[in-house]
Amino acid sequence: MAETLIGSEIIKLAGEIKERIAQGEQIYNLTIGDFDPAIFPIPETFTQAIETAYQQHETNYPAANGMMPLRKQVSAFLQRKGNLSYSPEEIIISSGARPLIYALYMCLLDPGDKVIYPIPSWNNNHYTHLGRGERQEIEATAENNFMPLAEDIAPHIQDASLIAVCSPLNPTGTIFSKEQLSAICELILAENKRRGPNKKPVYLLYDQIYWQLVYGENEHYNPVDLYPEMRAYSVCIDGMSKAFCATGVRVGWAFGPRYLIDKMVSICSHIGAWAPKAEQMAAAAYLAQEDKVDQYLIETKEKLSQRLNAFYAGLQKLKAKGFALDAIAPQAALYLTVKFDLQGHATADGKLLKNNHQVHRYILDEAKVALVPFGAFGTDDSPWYRLSVGTTAMEDIPQIISRLEAALAKLQLAVKKV
Repeated sequence: MAETLIGSEIIKLAGEIKERIAQGEQIYNLTIGDFDPAIFPIPETFTQAIETAYQQHETNYPAANGMMPLRKQVSAFLQRKGNLSYSPEEIIISSGARPLIYALYMCLLDPGDKVIYPIPSWNNNHYTHLGRGERQEIEATAENNFMPLAEDIAPHIQDASLIAVCSPLNPTGTIFSKEQLSAICELILAENKRRGPNKKPVYLLYDQIYWQLVYGENEHYNPVDLYPEMRAYSVCIDGMSKAFCATGVRVGWAFGPRYLIDKMVSICSHIGAWAPKAEQMAAAAYLAQEDKVDQYLIETKEKLSQRLNAFYAGLQKLKAKGFALDAIAPQAALYLTVKFDLQGHATADGKLLKNNHQVHRYILDEAKVALVPFGAFGTDDSPWYRLSVGTTAMEDIPQIISRLEAALAKLQLAVKKV
């Protein structure tokens, strides 16, 4: 398993970009789904609560399933924000979302079990490999905002153990419509009814780590809120990392059926995947301050949506000028989905861009703008890219758009000469 395990393509790309920047190149790095703390600091009251927790010597082992004060506050947060009623015993705290996703895969998969997930999506291929499962990839399309459809899942569900989806979606920043998610829920419920009580059910992993970052008229939906019967088959992944710009603080949680949560607790305990006790106690103290939580979310969403909308508007202006690109209007998270349809174009020195890997390198080398190609999320030779705004200053966006325009203009001129 380890010999054939592939490392993170995104981290590899980000490492290359950081090395080039360290060597003096001025590159706008829009790759990692992270935040610049100088632009997006965690809440000040959260920082103060962390400091207080350390001063109060909250530094020994936390409870295996998470500190009770935090599980109580997560329970209240889910009820208040999402109309979801989960007791503290149905919630597990961990060091971010990753150990929780890993633990769920370990709970549900026997070797060879089938996992259905869409591409593009984040890391499901790697978790399936770690769990020694069988991958069933569903290629989602731009026409459906890259969200998987029930009709695409249906042919493969009869022998599946897990369906893994994410909304808002990493890498696209798009969301399920109510109709899309409802159809998937109905499919799962019908399949489990067909299997009956004596067969292993098919479960839904629902990653909603970005659910507090939804913009405009768009609305987030949860499967259990839509269909209470889904409670028996759904485990939801969530946490502090994205909504509170706290990627390095490492406080995540999952909620679902008690019998699965208990097994996930055992797995996370054996690998020591607890969030630090001080951070847990601080998160509990912070989440209890509802007014401050709500104000921080309003401000963070505004800052992120400003950046996403500015990029989208700039790219649409380039499209209107005739350049071969496109983008999906922002919906959620910190990502914009961008398309560079440049295969077959030639560079100024006459080199033909034969595939999207070469297109990606051209944008990086010529425009000095670093994006993540959808190839890092499982798609083959896709012209689509993830643009992340969490480290971008507003004043940099016009310069980034200008650099892209200059690089694309060179391609147009080269094509005309050819």
